[in-house]
Amino acid sequence: QVQLVESGGGLVQTGGSLRLSCAASGRTFSSYVLGWFRQAPGKERVFVAAISGRGSRTYYADSVKGRFTISRDNANNTVYLQMNSLKPEDTAVYYCAAEGGAYDDYTVRLQSRYDYWGQGTQVTVSA
Repeated sequence: QVQLVESGGGLVQTGGSLRLSCAASGRTFSSYVLGWFRQAPGKERVFVAAISGRGSRTYYADSVKGRFTISRDNANNTVYLQMNSLKPEDTAVYYCAAEGGAYDDYTVRLQSRYDYWGQGTQVTVSA
């Protein structure tokens, strides 16, 4: 069982930066693929980024590529999402998720593969 708790959300102006954190419980943190997803008001939740267990492989949605960076600290059971050059369309509730299977660039985008989810943190980007 893995419990995930996100933090770091808030209100920021267009062009600003935020760093989200997701702290996880569990002794096998490094074996989990971790992902970030987001849900904008009135829209479905969508994939943002994912990272392999050891952090050697990452994958990003086209909408955030070059602006967002996912990373992890396995010693501290934490995954991060550094968000730069934020835009109003980045406004959403951001969720982290964990899954214990093997990493691959295709399935890490699928919400259905993730077994554990955090409660979400709100990010609002003002115009």
